[in-house]
Amino acid sequence: MNIFNQLFGGAAPAGLQQAIADGAFLVDVRTSGEFAIGHVKGSINIPLNQLATNLIKFKNKKNIVVFCQSGGRSRQAKLMLEQNGITNIIDGGSWNQVNKFVK
Repeated sequence: MNIFNQLFGGAAPAGLQQAIADGAFLVDVRTSGEFAIGHVKGSINIPLNQLATNLIKFKNKKNIVVFCQSGGRSRQAKLMLEQNGITNIIDGGSWNQVNKFVK
């Protein structure tokens, strides 16, 4: 996805809205301080630097959406998870983008 679209509110990543509607596992990879300031309802916080030690939390999830402040850390999180055999991941970009689809 084009970084400018993510930063400036362009189109959502393919499948994002449907995955959220289907009850995706929502993971905010920002720091705990950023998460405390504001976050997506129903999401959990696993900071990017703690992802590798929390891989078990991703097992057996139908859909996973990772997101952060602007999309940089969520891209890294998606790559890291895929390198560990977890493939059902959508990079949601920014938490504000994901938040648009959460009711």
